[in-house]
Amino acid sequence: MAKSGLKSSSDVENTKFMVAKEAANLIKDGMIVGLGSGSTANLFIRELGRRVVEEELSIFGIPTSFESRMYAIQYGIPLVSLDEYGEIDIAIDGADEVDKKTLYLIKGGGGCHTREKIIDYCAKEFMVIVDENKIVDSLGDKTPVPLEVLPFAYSSVLNELLKRDTAPSIRMADRKMGPVITDNGNMIIDVFIELKNPEETEKELNNIPGVIENGIFTKVDKVLVGSPKKVITLKK
Repeated sequence: MAKSGLKSSSDVENTKFMVAKEAANLIKDGMIVGLGSGSTANLFIRELGRRVVEEELSIFGIPTSFESRMYAIQYGIPLVSLDEYGEIDIAIDGADEVDKKTLYLIKGGGGCHTREKIIDYCAKEFMVIVDENKIVDSLGDKTPVPLEVLPFAYSSVLNELLKRDTAPSIRMADRKMGPVITDNGNMIIDVFIELKNPEETEKELNNIPGVIENGIFTKVDKVLVGSPKKVITLKK
């Protein structure tokens, strides 16, 4: 893709809205929809809720975080659980980085990547919605990979990551003392790690005892990219 034409925060917000609205318009009656987390996903939830209310669109949502659940309730989207519907028609979610060649992702800047991956990977179709600033040539150069880690095991996980010649750090909270705690009651360790083979690295990180899930996503069907003038669709 060409160099980003997004020069201001208003440009970014406009493109996020464009891509969120386009994704919401793809949802059809009877669908079970995975509701992603993050700023662009929140706009999608808002637009989908508008269709539910104004067009009487009949769908159910499964949220990927406490925040997406709150937004869904606020905008009138009826919710169900993964226990009730093990098969999801489509999941719509954002990303922190998208590799433009492979469409592999890094997610988890908001600390929701474990629930996101469970729901996104369960879906028949996983669609990512981003503004063009999130498209990169090489995954992981600027964004660390987050690991959700059992608090009991954080020190052993840190030691194992240090053995792998990486630079791990516990994610600390901005507006409270101590570490960020996920919706699942766990800690997050962010790590810059070389991603020559994201599929293998995704598996290897999850094999470290104490790691619950990491933020490398390699199962992606489609990416909608918001640019200043239009929405571009990327497929594998």
